[in-house]
Amino acid sequence: MESKKPIVKVQEEKQKGQEDQKSKVIEWEDYEQDLARLCSLTSALEETKRKKNIVEQKLHSLIQVEAQSLSRSNELDEMHEKLESRKLVMGNMSMHSKVVEEKVRKQEEQLSSEIRSLLVAGTALSAASKRMQDSNRALAGEKGYVHLKNLQKLLRLRQQYMISQVSLLYPVKVVIGRAPEQELESFTSTIKSGVPSGSKPVDQGSLTISGLHLTVIPFTKMSFFTDKKEVQRSSTALGYVAHAVSLIASYLQVPLRYPLRLGGSRSYIRDYAPAIDHSMSSSDSNSINLTSSKPVEFPLFIEGQDSTRAAYAVFLLNKDLEQLLNFIGVKSLGPRHVLANLKELLRTILSSEYIEM
Repeated sequence: MESKKPIVKVQEEKQKGQEDQKSKVIEWEDYEQDLARLCSLTSALEETKRKKNIVEQKLHSLIQVEAQSLSRSNELDEMHEKLESRKLVMGNMSMHSKVVEEKVRKQEEQLSSEIRSLLVAGTALSAASKRMQDSNRALAGEKGYVHLKNLQKLLRLRQQYMISQVSLLYPVKVVIGRAPEQELESFTSTIKSGVPSGSKPVDQGSLTISGLHLTVIPFTKMSFFTDKKEVQRSSTALGYVAHAVSLIASYLQVPLRYPLRLGGSRSYIRDYAPAIDHSMSSSDSNSINLTSSKPVEFPLFIEGQDSTRAAYAVFLLNKDLEQLLNFIGVKSLGPRHVLANLKELLRTILSSEYIEM
C-alpha cells in the first residue's frame, strides 16, 4: 500500500501542473510584453510563411526547369543518335558516290575514246563520201561509164580484128563428105572422156584447119606400114590448132590452164598437176609431189611418141579451148571435138554479139 501512494501523488501532481499551465494567469504588467512578443512572433511566422512560399515557388520553378532540361537532354540524346545514324548513312553514301564517280570517270574516258574514234570514222566517212560523189560525177561525165563502155567496145573490136587475122591464118572450114576417121574418133580407145561414144559434132561435114583434116589412125592399128604422111598431117593440124589457141588466149588476155610450147608439128602442152600412177606407193607419190617442181610436157604429135601421152596432150589442148569458150560465155561442144570447139570459138568472137557482151 505504501508503494502505490507515491505513484498516485505523482500523477495528481502532473495533472495539477497541466491545469496550472492551461490556466496560467498573466499579470497586467507582463501583458504588453507578452503581446508585443506575440505580435513579433506572428509577424516572424508570416514572414517565414512568405519566404516559404517564395522558396516553394522557386523550388517548383527549379523542378520544372530540371524536368525541361531532362526532357531536352533526352531529346538531345535522340538527336545525337539520329545524327550518328545520319553520319553513318552519309559515310556509306559517300563511299557509294566515290565508286559511282570512278565508274563515271571510266565511262567518260571510254566515251571520249569512242567519240575520238567516231570523229576519225566520221572524217574517213566524209572523205569516202566525197570520193564516192567525185566518182559518181566522173562516172556520169564524159569519161565515166559511157566512156568505159566505149573503150570496152573498142577493145573488143581490136580483139575481133586480131582474131579475124588468126581465122584467116588458120581457117576452120567444113568439107562435104566425111573421112573414115575424123575428129579424133580414134582416141576413144585410149581416153575415157565421159562423153558417150556415139556423140558426133553438130555439123555432119568434115572439119579442116588450113585444109588439113585432124584424122588420126587408131593407135592400136599403127605399125611399120602406117602412112607416115597422114600421121605428119595430123601432127601439123595439131600444131596449127595449138598456135591458134595460143594467139587467141594472148589477145583475150587469158592465162591458159595448160600452157603450150609451140614448135609447129612438134608442139608440146604442159600439165602442172600430172596424174600419179596408183601402183606407186604413198611414199613414192609424196616424194614426186615434193620434188617435181617443173611441169610435165606431153607431145601434140604421134610419131615416135607413146600413144597414151599424145592422146592426153590432145585432151589437154581441148581443155584450153573449153577454157576460152567459157571465158566468152559459150559452152563447149565436147572433149573430143577440137576443131569444132575452135570453129565455135572463132564464130562467137567474130559475131556482132561479142561487141555487146
